Amino acid sequence: MVSERGLQVLRAIVQDYVDTREPVGSKAIVDRHAFGVSAATIRNDMALLEDEELIVAPHTSSGRVPTDKGYRVFVDHLAELRPLSSAQRSAITSFLDQAGDLDDLLARTVRALTQLTGQVAIVQYPSFARANVSHVELVALGGPRVLVILVTDTGRVSQRIALVPAEPGETEIVQLRAQVGAVLVGRSVAGCVQRVAEALAEGPRPGLTLDAIADAVLRVVGEELEEFRQDRLVMAGAATLARREQDFRGSIYPLLEAIEEQVTLLRLMSSRYDASTGGARVGLLGPTRMDYSSNLAAVRAVAHYLTRMLEDDDSAR
Repeated sequence: MVSERGLQVLRAIVQDYVDTREPVGSKAIVDRHAFGVSAATIRNDMALLEDEELIVAPHTSSGRVPTDKGYRVFVDHLAELRPLSSAQRSAITSFLDQAGDLDDLLARTVRALTQLTGQVAIVQYPSFARANVSHVELVALGGPRVLVILVTDTGRVSQRIALVPAEPGETEIVQLRAQVGAVLVGRSVAGCVQRVAEALAEGPRPGLTLDAIADAVLRVVGEELEEFRQDRLVMAGAATLARREQDFRGSIYPLLEAIEEQVTLLRLMSSRYDASTGGARVGLLGPTRMDYSSNLAAVRAVAHYLTRMLEDDDSAR
């Protein structure tokens, strides 16, 4: 069982090691931190931390560095966050306020986090399963191609090109828009997925080209709506991994593989932001030796801004 002062000593070791990249000794702790006890007392505390496998000596007669277990205990007991400066908060607000839509907002979010922290920033798209399709637009592109535009009541706009069995004319586009809209508009994304599946199971009536074109459009719509319900991540700052490779123990390749396995990353992310369609996650990826206090403050601040902006956007509609 680690005492309260032992936790304070562990915090001092983690913070000094993050700042200096050098093993931390008892004298340095006494000099840099106001514990009000002797170096001998700090050495006893450090010995207990070493017994608990929270710190380790990388070399004989050297100072101590945190172990992975030590970092975990430090983060779990982290009570103090270094607040962002007013300039940083203003920069975040100004930068995110310029976003044109959700895609732009999340792209700006990860860029802002990377600039603030120097780490890989990750934001999960909110789930759109509970959103409703509010509008469908079809545009003939010439030949057997139709642009399908879907709009939800959360403001998400997506577009895909459907390859259809025959080139539709202007009158047919109007009829198709009404036919497809009757299937989708006013229903939730989840409800639309089910209704599209039912419509496709019925199949086009023999000899009716319009029905065949509508089925081709609905197949594309079904694929797009399924993507609405999948977890998607936006990332920025991956190049920082290569620049900071010396901060990683061993190879960074397992980390690069984790980035490709997005499901793994989603399990690791804990900070959340909220939208009308549900909460989602935002976080950072980097070496164990990082400035946790500042980085966590940045993540929480950005998550707060995302929640506020998305709530304001919902109330404005």
